Amino acid sequence: MAAQLLIEQGHEVVIHARNEKRGAEAKEAVPGTEAVVVGDLASIRQTRKIAEQVNALGVFDAVIHNAAVGYRESRRTVTEDRLPHVFAVNTLAPYILTALMQRPKRLVYLSSGLHQSGDSSLKDLTWEQRSWQGQQAYSDTKFHDVLLAFAVARLWPDVLSNAVEPGWVATKMGGPSATDDLDQGHRTQVWLAASEDAAAKVTGGYFYHLRQRTPKGATHEVALQEKLVEACRRYSGVDLRV
Repeated sequence: MAAQLLIEQGHEVVIHARNEKRGAEAKEAVPGTEAVVVGDLASIRQTRKIAEQVNALGVFDAVIHNAAVGYRESRRTVTEDRLPHVFAVNTLAPYILTALMQRPKRLVYLSSGLHQSGDSSLKDLTWEQRSWQGQQAYSDTKFHDVLLAFAVARLWPDVLSNAVEPGWVATKMGGPSATDDLDQGHRTQVWLAASEDAAAKVTGGYFYHLRQRTPKGATHEVALQEKLVEACRRYSGVDLRV
């Protein structure tokens, strides 16, 4: 929906898909797409290759990091890198892509209202000591996404970096019981990525339906931002600061 709206507004859009089959389906669903980059964000190796594909296309005006997996995993599913699937896709992949892609003018990271329940200690990021709880693991990663957005806003003052809460909407992830407006779910992403409105040309903000909303207070703590960036560097072997 975000890609469709951006194309309607006259922008050139590149989309991402997990594999070639889903890429073909996505391109068919979004006529006017310029290109599709392909790779599984659960894999550090494939995420690096996604960054290579994007860089081969040039420098982007904006990147929306909205890929994620949900909170229904009933056990600690481990990736080829021996990391929890939810952490690999929701936290580590946007970190790697941010670090390896040529810097755009704007970055948008998708979070969730559940980030308010995220563990601000940042202990046991990979759930090796804790008993697995799918919703808590998801909430933790959405907290991480806000930390990452705010860290980038601080470290890269020439890039507008913000986080978005799309609301609990009836997507495949959100489920049929979701109470928020699906049509509003993508609009703030697009607005932050492309609008010339003064309210959209800010950095280090947390947004919900075109308005700034107060995030969990701990997201503003520089020490926590640094702790997450360092942890992601260790797990991925990719340095955001280079």
